[in-house]
Amino acid sequence: MEYAARFAAGRTTRKGSAEETQVGYSALVGVLREVTGVTQEELSKSYLKHGDLSESVAEFIGRRREATLFDGEEDPLTILDVASTFERMTEAQGKGSTATKRELVKSLLHRGEGELEAKYIVKILSKEMRIGLVEGLVEEAVAQAFGGDAGRETVKEAYLMLGDIGLLAREAKCGRLANVRIEPMRPTNFMLAEPMASAEEISAYFEGRELFAEYKYDGVRAQVHKLGGEVKIFSRRLEEMTRSFPEVVDAASRIPHDVVLDGEIVAFREGEGPLSFQLIQRRLRRADVEESKRIAPIRYFCFDMLYLDGSPTHRESFRARRALLWGVLKGTSLQRADSRTVRTAGEIDAFFRESRSLGYEGLVLKDPESPYTPGRRGRYWAKLKEELDTLDVVMVAAEFGHGKRAGKISDYTFAVRDGDGLKVIGKAYSGLTDKEIDEMMVRIKRLTVGEAGFRMAVRPEIVLEVAFDSIQKSERHDSGYALRFPRIKRVRDDKQAGDIDTLERVREIYEGQKVKADAA
Repeated sequence: MEYAARFAAGRTTRKGSAEETQVGYSALVGVLREVTGVTQEELSKSYLKHGDLSESVAEFIGRRREATLFDGEEDPLTILDVASTFERMTEAQGKGSTATKRELVKSLLHRGEGELEAKYIVKILSKEMRIGLVEGLVEEAVAQAFGGDAGRETVKEAYLMLGDIGLLAREAKCGRLANVRIEPMRPTNFMLAEPMASAEEISAYFEGRELFAEYKYDGVRAQVHKLGGEVKIFSRRLEEMTRSFPEVVDAASRIPHDVVLDGEIVAFREGEGPLSFQLIQRRLRRADVEESKRIAPIRYFCFDMLYLDGSPTHRESFRARRALLWGVLKGTSLQRADSRTVRTAGEIDAFFRESRSLGYEGLVLKDPESPYTPGRRGRYWAKLKEELDTLDVVMVAAEFGHGKRAGKISDYTFAVRDGDGLKVIGKAYSGLTDKEIDEMMVRIKRLTVGEAGFRMAVRPEIVLEVAFDSIQKSERHDSGYALRFPRIKRVRDDKQAGDIDTLERVREIYEGQKVKADAA
């Protein structure tokens, strides 16, 4: 039951596991071609049609018996067989691991019965099960199958605390939902803040009540779990990232309590303040501890505590949790989150401007009497941030999307002017409605001047206004820069390519940032 629910939600391993199968698209494509004999041209056409590799697998897997001597004498695949094979993929590390994983995928495709099994094996491995929607459906199925008298809300709350759909199914089947609670070494979902547009909106929403206002840090949200002498760190996706931040592990190990902390890991240097978020990303990509520490100094800013010495604390007020947390952090190098109390829109706005001047993203404002509600947005926490700027850019290339945008041209690469030429500055795939995407497809097809696989070169005529959070140096684009979190604000049909912003303007915005961002 645990494995079935997890696979149905598109996961190969339990959330919180340090390792995953990590089988990439290229490996899956290579195995499919080897098993079926399909050509690259056939596969490209199929992928453009479906926008989903698993659908292409289903289309071609029937050739398997023609292309191999596999005779089906082995027993049919079971869920436990698949789970065991996924576990072997996860354990394959280091030299030769890629070849091992390919052979294990091949064995699953050979043993699977028909196109449906092959399709869903690849869907799970390629993370194409549409996790957000599917997990909700599996959660609903668990509630209907095993919820009993517990009720839908009990199932939902248990899932938000457990964080893993497989564990939810197991606990529900065993009738233990009412006993589920936050525990160290098992990550729980993070409480989220509701975005609001202005200090006035926030003040009105909370009716002028006292709020705790904290800097909105531009780092990696992290739960730190300590149980006895062991410390683990989990990301917002509930994935373990302990090895990337040994300084946090060392500092947390000095806490004389069992705890679950919530906070943000920020690249930070004394005397300078916050550094580029990209430095944190680089650390996450490094396995070597000493190399990771050399990349950038960090600081863990703690702002909440969910568990203390055998008892969950998330249902206590934020005011009470903070008081406990400040006591726990004494004598350690873990940092208390910077905060102050505010009430009026003027106080909120002044603190927001101070936050931005120091290089932070904005503010998070919290109701002092609020409980910690894992995985939920809403009435207790609000966040206030602003776009750094916007740029007028021109589209130079486009690609087909996947999933619900399969068959639609929905990913747009754009550029700015550099003298008489154009230099790519980024790619965006959000901001347009479905109707606008359909309209854009018609225009792109008319302007396409060349194709390479799933990508089309586009005559530079479509001008877009693009918003972003920051600019970073990057070797990915010929401009030498990339926009962070770009999104399309609107299509500027009132402008021509000659009216777009310049690379010099990009440099000016970059130099004007409080925190300079350099990508790997």
